[in-house]
Amino acid sequence: MPNLDALTQLPLAERLAAMESLWDSLCQDDAAELSPPWHAAVLEERLSEREDGQHRNWQSAKNALRKLTER
Repeated sequence: MPNLDALTQLPLAERLAAMESLWDSLCQDDAAELSPPWHAAVLEERLSEREDGQHRNWQSAKNALRKLTER
């Protein structure tokens, strides 16, 4: 594992380039290894809800979350 202290000493541009390289390498891996099995079940449920017209648009979802956090 890379030394975190050494990474934090790099200039911002180099740290961002390193992060981009890391993400690129992760994208090449099999997605099944990156996601736990329950993710597939949740995705299937959400896709089914969308097909049945039971989804919310982003604005209504944000409003619902705001209401949950109001005091």
